[in-house]
Amino acid sequence: MPLKTLALTLLIGLLLPPAAGFAYETGARTAVVVDDATGAVLLSKNAETPEPPASMSKLMTVYMLFEALRDGRVTMETTFPVSARAHAMGGSRMFVEIGEQVPVKALIQGIIVQSGNDACVVVAEGLAGSEEEFAAQMTRRAHDLGLSSVEMKNASGWPAEGHVISGADLVALARLLIHEFPEYYRFFSETEFTWNGITQPNRNPLLTMGIGADGLKTGHTSEAGFGLVGSAVRDGQRIVFMMSGLDSMAARASETSALVRWAFGAFDTVRYFSAGDAVTEIPVWLGDAATVPVVAPRDISLLVPRADRAAMTAKVVYDGPVEAPVAKGSKVATLLVAVPGRETARFDLVAGADVARGGLMTRIGAAARLTRDRAMGMLPHRSGD
Repeated sequence: MPLKTLALTLLIGLLLPPAAGFAYETGARTAVVVDDATGAVLLSKNAETPEPPASMSKLMTVYMLFEALRDGRVTMETTFPVSARAHAMGGSRMFVEIGEQVPVKALIQGIIVQSGNDACVVVAEGLAGSEEEFAAQMTRRAHDLGLSSVEMKNASGWPAEGHVISGADLVALARLLIHEFPEYYRFFSETEFTWNGITQPNRNPLLTMGIGADGLKTGHTSEAGFGLVGSAVRDGQRIVFMMSGLDSMAARASETSALVRWAFGAFDTVRYFSAGDAVTEIPVWLGDAATVPVVAPRDISLLVPRADRAAMTAKVVYDGPVEAPVAKGSKVATLLVAVPGRETARFDLVAGADVARGGLMTRIGAAARLTRDRAMGMLPHRSGD
C-alpha cells in the first residue's frame, strides 16, 4: 500500500512578535534543556561529557527504589534497618539512628527532600545487601535504560573515582522518573520533611519561586560544583533541564531560574490537538465503512522558537488505505511537525472508531474496482514521502 500524506492548515505564527533568536549564554559548565513532550533539545552545552554528578546521582537510587515498589518487592510500609555504615555517612543527612527501622516512604522523602546520604546507604543495603552491589546494579540498570554514560560507585553521589554521568543522561533519567512513576513524582515537590524531630527544607531553590518548577534534585561537591536537575510546567508544557559546575548556591538559584524563564520566554507552546480531537479521516479497505476518523490519543503540543512559528509545517502520513477490521484506539497514522533547523517531531494518531470487515458485497465491489484499476493502469505507486 502507498504511503499517503495529508497536508494540514494550522493557524500558527499569527500576531506574535518575532524573537531576536533563542541562543542562551550561561556560565554553567554543563547545561541541557529538553521539551518533554517531544524530547526536542532546546539547549545543549557539554551535554554528552560524563562528569561527577554529586547528589544528582541520587535520582538513580530513587529510580531503583521506585522500580522495587512497582515490582512489588517492597511497599511504602516496608522497613529497612540502619547500619553503622549508613549512620556514619557525612554530608547531607536524614539523621537516621543505628538499628532504627525506617519505612520506605520516609526513606524516599529523606533522599529527595533532605538529600540524605545516610538514607541512600540504608536503601542500598536494604535492596542489594551492600552499597557496592547496589552501585553495580544501578550501573547495569542504567545501561539497560540507554543511559550509557552512567557509572555508579555508590548510592549517594559521594565523591569517588569514576562515579560519573553526562548531563544528557541526567535529563533522560529525570524524564524516566516523571513518566514511569507519576504516582511517586509528587515527592519531588515537597518543600520540607521532618525525621527524628529534625525538619529540613528541600534544597531545590526553584520550588518556591512561582515559575512552575516541581522537581527534581540538587547536587554539590567541590569537584562537581553546584548543580541541579529540574523540571517545570507552564501552560501545560513541561521542560526538563540541568545545570552543573556553578560556583555557589546563589549562582545555582539564579542561573537555573533564569534558564527556566528563558525557555518559556524564547519558546512558545503551540497546541495542535487536545486528546480525542478529530484530526482527519482516512480511507478503509474492505470495511463496512469507507473511512475511519483519525484522532489524537493525547494532547499534542510543541515548544517552538517564537521566530519560527510562521515557518512551521504539519502533515499526516499513513500507510493506506487501512485494511479492515480497524480497532478503535489502534495507531493508524502519524502527525509530522517540521520546524526550521530542528528534527521533525512525530506524534502517533489513532483510529477514533471501530470499523468492521465488510460483507460479501463489499468484497465483490472492492475486487471489481481493483480489476478495473489494474486494467486502466491506475494502481498507485509507493511514495517515499
